[in-house]
Amino acid sequence: MKKILKALLILVLIVIAAAVLLFGWLTAAEYRPAPVEDAEVLRTGENASLAVGDTVTVLSWNVGYGGLGKDSDFFMDGGKDSKSADRETVGRYLEGIHRTIVDQDPDLVLLQEVDTDSSRTYGIDERGLLAQGMSSQTFAFNYSCPFVPIPMPPIGKVHSGLFTMTNGVEIERAERISLPCPFTWPTRVANLKRCLLVSYLPVAGSDKQLVLVNLHLEAYDDGEGKVAQTNQLREFITAEYEKGNYVIAGGDFNQIFPGNLARYPNTHPENWEPGVLDANLLPDGWALAYDLRTPTCRLLNQPYDPSDTVGTQYYVIDGLIVSPNMTVKSVETIDAQFENSDHNPVRLEVVLN
Repeated sequence: MKKILKALLILVLIVIAAAVLLFGWLTAAEYRPAPVEDAEVLRTGENASLAVGDTVTVLSWNVGYGGLGKDSDFFMDGGKDSKSADRETVGRYLEGIHRTIVDQDPDLVLLQEVDTDSSRTYGIDERGLLAQGMSSQTFAFNYSCPFVPIPMPPIGKVHSGLFTMTNGVEIERAERISLPCPFTWPTRVANLKRCLLVSYLPVAGSDKQLVLVNLHLEAYDDGEGKVAQTNQLREFITAEYEKGNYVIAGGDFNQIFPGNLARYPNTHPENWEPGVLDANLLPDGWALAYDLRTPTCRLLNQPYDPSDTVGTQYYVIDGLIVSPNMTVKSVETIDAQFENSDHNPVRLEVVLN
């Protein structure tokens, strides 16, 4: 009996030592971005400045890192998986995402959850495929961790972020602006570090710029993180508008837009429940641009089965914000049938007044 107890004690000590070493390493390697950092702009084609009076189309899409298509579920949403089935599946999803972007032919593209080198997507740098045919691109990490130790088997290495692309439109410069992180140590070390990816696009014949903000706000917090990040977003975009700039901010808010619950009641709050976007978030004149006719997101509690009306949960948590000096001509959620991502893209058409 003493030998058994001794062996168990040694095993427990080994596990504790391994955990201490793991979190010590993760703490030392933790991604700690500065409050504001320059983001590199790559120009791969001809670009022109926007002009007052132009109509601009924007496509915003959380592409689910090319790993959350129709056959996927996710352990944080009540499912079981933490990575894609295989490399071929990731490739198929990415090809479908790129094909949809090309078909929509937008001027500006805001993508969230784009992997550059992650175990869950087999080390594929997704930017190369997704940017084919585009003329400019910029990227900012919001998740960079050498090893995410959950669940079992663990997620492993993750390097992922926000990706903004243009189709013939000039990006003059770009910045990564850090958002508040609601998590404390040790959870924080292997968690996302959310941010805004801000691109500054010149407007010809004026001293104004189009300030294009790509965002992906907190998902799995207690709610305070979303509020703090949303408040910082509001302060930033209103300050840019007060400078005389045009502002478009879009992405995955992880908060339902006004009117969502009436159309898509949340029948699975035990799995995941998004926040609620304040209908009075913005000053007078600003527009929340979203489309309730088609959901922008599905719950990843199971592979997609639209015929399962009990198990399938929808949300409208993706959309855009438009400053008062622009006119919204149209906003539409593109019904991509959740074929290649757990989100549908949102297309916006605006005029620079």
